[in-house]
Amino acid sequence: MSLVSGPGRGGAQDPSPELCIEKHVEYIKGLDKRRDELEYWLTEHLRLNGVYWGLTALHLMGHPEALPRDETIDFVLSCQQDNGGFGASPGHDAHMLYTVSAVQILVTIDAVDELDKRGRGGKHKVGTFIAGLQDRETGTFKGDEWGETDTRFLYGALNALSLLDLLSLVNVPKAVDYVVSCANLDGGYGVRPGAETHAGQIFTCVGALSIAGRLDLVDKERLCGWLSERQLKNGGLNGRPEKLEDVCYSWWVMSSLAMLGRLHWIDGDKLVSFILRCQDPEFGGFSDRPGNMVDVFHTLFGLTGLSLLKYPGLKEVDPV
Repeated sequence: MSLVSGPGRGGAQDPSPELCIEKHVEYIKGLDKRRDELEYWLTEHLRLNGVYWGLTALHLMGHPEALPRDETIDFVLSCQQDNGGFGASPGHDAHMLYTVSAVQILVTIDAVDELDKRGRGGKHKVGTFIAGLQDRETGTFKGDEWGETDTRFLYGALNALSLLDLLSLVNVPKAVDYVVSCANLDGGYGVRPGAETHAGQIFTCVGALSIAGRLDLVDKERLCGWLSERQLKNGGLNGRPEKLEDVCYSWWVMSSLAMLGRLHWIDGDKLVSFILRCQDPEFGGFSDRPGNMVDVFHTLFGLTGLSLLKYPGLKEVDPV
């Protein structure tokens, strides 16, 4: 799937008061036809993620058949390496982020059994790759064999292993302890202990605690207060104080609030209006904010934000 931006812009025409589902489906279906553009090859390092973003968006809009199932499975399996993990594209090194996307794609299209039939080892080998990236002393996870740690990788590990029913392969209590160590005085979480609070990292930490059944460890009132302050006058959400709004935070902020039972702390009507202003009603797709080029990443997270707000015509998304 191509990750090139455009061709349209969010709000390029008069913003539509309705969600243009058919336009967005056609936009995603047309992405793979743009392989002659330089940007297609410059984004090869995100290819498997892009398939996940596009596929999930199509499922939310009720059009799962728009991305061919057999071709999707073939591509995912072509990205698997001998160690059981997955790279961004065929021949790329295995990494936690792409492995998580691979698992999510296969679960979404009910194809996990293909790992046993045609993969480089069954699902247990995938789980072993993920488990091998846990730091047994701290509980956190590396992204790959070169050792970078990040709470994104910790969440991704628990997410993928829970989907594969293999959480027993890792030390979940240790992982929970690490997440708790990343908490800040404002109730939020950073990429590692002592790092600045950020809405994206809050999602990964709250999501990990949710999977582990330990949301009791979250300072809910303080954290949700911080998250509610991310809404700006134009209705959009930002990721941290003094930053611009971005449609992707309709997911990172709102999913955390949903997991903590505080979605009503955001003005949903104003957020819906902002998200719809980011869509291109002529060519389809969503941009980060009105006037910018659309792309598949922001298309997915605009839709997930609307889904969390129970926008008509969309499937319900799981905030975890």
